[in-house]
Amino acid sequence: MSETTQHQAETLERPRRGVVSFVRRSPRMNSSQHHAMDTLAGEFLIEVPRGQLSTSVRTGTHIDLARAFGRRAPLIVEIGSGVGDSLVAMAGARPEHNVLAFEVYAAAIASTLGKLARAGVRNVRLVAADGTEGLRELIGTGTLRELWTFFPDPWPKKRHLKRRLVQPAFAALVADRLEDGGCWRLATDWADYAEQMRAVCEATPGLVNDEPARPGGWAARPDRPMTRFERRGLDAGRVVRDLRYRRLPRQ
Repeated sequence: MSETTQHQAETLERPRRGVVSFVRRSPRMNSSQHHAMDTLAGEFLIEVPRGQLSTSVRTGTHIDLARAFGRRAPLIVEIGSGVGDSLVAMAGARPEHNVLAFEVYAAAIASTLGKLARAGVRNVRLVAADGTEGLRELIGTGTLRELWTFFPDPWPKKRHLKRRLVQPAFAALVADRLEDGGCWRLATDWADYAEQMRAVCEATPGLVNDEPARPGGWAARPDRPMTRFERRGLDAGRVVRDLRYRRLPRQ
């Protein structure tokens, strides 16, 4: 029996979870989103202790992800899952993986819950928190099979560039959390951000471009569905660029 099959076979009793309080109080959700939150949060949402902000994760927090998912399986994380279009489709195509998504917007989380239920996708859990803090606090060193960061906020104004997600410190955190051979998938439709992503990843010890022979070193598009946000970028004349970096074996 392979290691993956063993992971799939090791199931644990799934605990009952409450609903993240700040999500439920959001006034920006419509009635269907409120209904999704009320009826589905107990299955899909993981509650975490908070720091000073409602979207922070308290330092030193530990979550038993095997219990949260009800099984042990290779782990994929998505940071910024939005309304869940990519998440639901890609997680549904990977039933042998546990997929943990971080998103801070209440209405987006509620929409994702409804889509997961309608699609019958059960291998996803969401955390309503900052993804960087979640990756740092909830994911152990060398335990992550894949990380997805698709179309993070580009912060296009020059004075805001330091707010971009893909920076050297974040890339070092990703390299630490990825298992040997694990991969980081990135995508953006902002040309300068794509170049920044590539430069940051190239300079991060332990990461290597998984498709260096392709023109420009850009990766082939994965099985990511076209979302309306991506379509807006294309309609505006921007080019979508994907990157895929692999974690080298540790010495």
